[in-house]
Amino acid sequence: MKTSILRLWLALAAFATAATLPAQTVTTLNLVPTPAGGSLVIYWPAALTNGVIQYSTALTPANWITLSNAVPVQAILVSNTLPAGFFRYYQTSVTVSMNNGMAVISPVPFTMGDTLDGESDALPVSVTLSAFGMDTNLVTYAEWQAIYNWATNHGYSFDNPGAGQASGHPVQTVNWYDTVKWCNARSQQAGLPPVYFTDAGLTRVYTNGDVNAISVNWNTNGYRLPTEAEWEMAARGGLVGQRFPGGNTLSETNANYYASPGMLAYDAGPAGYNPAGATGAVPYTTPAGSFPANGYGLTDMAGNVAEWCWDWYGTAYAGGSNPKGPATGQYRVLRGGSWDSLANVVRCASRSIDTPTDARYDAGFRCVRHQ
Repeated sequence: MKTSILRLWLALAAFATAATLPAQTVTTLNLVPTPAGGSLVIYWPAALTNGVIQYSTALTPANWITLSNAVPVQAILVSNTLPAGFFRYYQTSVTVSMNNGMAVISPVPFTMGDTLDGESDALPVSVTLSAFGMDTNLVTYAEWQAIYNWATNHGYSFDNPGAGQASGHPVQTVNWYDTVKWCNARSQQAGLPPVYFTDAGLTRVYTNGDVNAISVNWNTNGYRLPTEAEWEMAARGGLVGQRFPGGNTLSETNANYYASPGMLAYDAGPAGYNPAGATGAVPYTTPAGSFPANGYGLTDMAGNVAEWCWDWYGTAYAGGSNPKGPATGQYRVLRGGSWDSLANVVRCASRSIDTPTDARYDAGFRCVRHQ
């Protein structure tokens, strides 16, 4: 079957009738069912870039799960060992490239927040961001330890040494101040300029103590925490109006969270802690990158450990260009939920807060860089 230049070319020995949904992306695409155990070859024009392969077992409603995050991609052989379902090539209007473990995102305006589930503190606003790179995975315990050891031998001090279930699991039990100082240390260890300073003139690098009046060099390309707007834009992975990084529903094949399908209609469970992490003692984290990436190639944007962001908590969202949250506050924002969070907490629009001194065994972080 050959389609027009803006549609997929698909081949399979015996296809059922093709179905088409209204376009949710910049390109109208055919959706082709294939039986369990079958295989298909998906082709598309080389002119289409910035895309991923996604899979759904149903169309009403569809819950698209990313199968491949190669960017750009042009062809893939899919062996369908999953239940019978549908495949599509999903193209976003955002340019994404990979560089040293980071997804470099050149954003377009996006809607921050949503009204799907009555979030009074996340009412939608339009936001435009500058290009930024984000770690594709959460900072692991091994990565934390390497920079921590370097930093403590170069004049840094931390409130907490950090913890992790294993070297490849995300670091946790670090507070907000620890993560900010660690970002500076990561920058300096890599030969990059630090971002955070304790003076307005940007001459005293933040290395010690719990400092709230931090000055930020937003224009340098060192490592830092994401703003809340950057985190949400990245978490959505190019999807519009969806609850989660992969669609409108969630199951334990998509993320490490505490499922309660009887409580929330969009939670497919099965109920309880994710067995991928619920072994031994808490915290029930899983190795970073264990679950499918979103449309930007980012993993664990829902669940595993909640992620510290730069922003003080405040309402309502400012919107506009590169918002950075209130100038002062009592609580810092965490996003993404964790291994012990219900599905409503791991939604893209859900906001959690905590005092910046609190070091929790369900909270970690990832870094971004200005591009």
